[in-house]
Amino acid sequence: MIGFRQRLLCAIVLALSCAVTLQATEARGAKEARAQLKLTSSAFSNSGSIPATFTCDGSDASPPLAIAGVPKEARSLALIMDDPDAPGGTWTHWVLWNIDPTTTQIGQGTVPRGAQQGENSWRRKSYGGPCPPSGQHRYYFRLYALSERLNLPSNSTRKELDRAMRGKILAQTELLGVYAHR
Repeated sequence: MIGFRQRLLCAIVLALSCAVTLQATEARGAKEARAQLKLTSSAFSNSGSIPATFTCDGSDASPPLAIAGVPKEARSLALIMDDPDAPGGTWTHWVLWNIDPTTTQIGQGTVPRGAQQGENSWRRKSYGGPCPPSGQHRYYFRLYALSERLNLPSNSTRKELDRAMRGKILAQTELLGVYAHR
C-alpha cells in the first residue's frame, strides 16, 4: 500500500515534469517563430554588397525588401537599419514602426502605408543610405514582429523605439548588407 508521502512525492514529480515539458514546448515555439520570420532584398543577398543606388553615392533610396514568416500573433512590425562600424558608435539610418503585419513587400524608396518613421542619426524622419567615411561598413536591417502596435510620437528615435519594444518582441530577423565608397 502506498503511503501519503509517496503519493505526494509522485504528484510533485509529475507536476514538475509537466511544467518542464510546457516550458520546453513554449521555448521551441518561440525559437520556431524566430526561425520563420525572414527579411530579404531583391537588390542584394544577405552579407552581399548594397548597390550604390541605395547609398549617398546614388539616389539614396531605400532598397526593396520582402517580408515572410510573420507570426500570426503579431500586431505590428518594426524595422531598424543601422551601421555598427561608424566611428562614433552605431549610426542609425532608418527607423520604422507600426508596419502592418500583413505587409510582404516594402518597395524601393517607399514607406509602407500606415507605418511611422522616426528620427535617424541625421535627425531626419527618412531613410538615409549607407555613406561610410572610409572603408567597408556593415549595414543591418533588423525586422521585429511585435505583439502590439506602438504608441510613440512621430519624432521618436531608435532608442525610444527600442524601449517601447521591450517585452513585445515575438520574433526578429536581420538582413546584412555591406558597402564601401568606390
